[in-house]
Amino acid sequence: MDLSLEFNPAPKPGKKRRVKPTQRLLGAISAAADRSLKNRSDYICELNEKCRGACATDRAHMIGRRIIPYRTTVDDLLHVCKECHIWLDETPQGIRFRRKVREIGTSAYLLQRGCRDAERS
Repeated sequence: MDLSLEFNPAPKPGKKRRVKPTQRLLGAISAAADRSLKNRSDYICELNEKCRGACATDRAHMIGRRIIPYRTTVDDLLHVCKECHIWLDETPQGIRFRRKVREIGTSAYLLQRGCRDAERS
């Protein structure tokens, strides 16, 4: 008795597409936003809280990746040095500062400080 001729499985349903982006995708920094951020900062720390114009190596989110309701834009980021990024994320003063900047907007904060390239972003 040959059972292989009787075996006729049903076709598998297609893979479902995710409609809503994940928080990881929302917090991800696009290449265009990264380029604009680096052009705005000229690779110099935009915060200058713990340094005096050190080389900017980190991209700091002003709004947390876990709570951001839209894709990350250049206005949600500051280009900072490692020391300022640690201060911003891990100290009470830095967290309060980040909340203040979030309320007024990163570009508005940079304009208040007199950043020459803030109006371009």
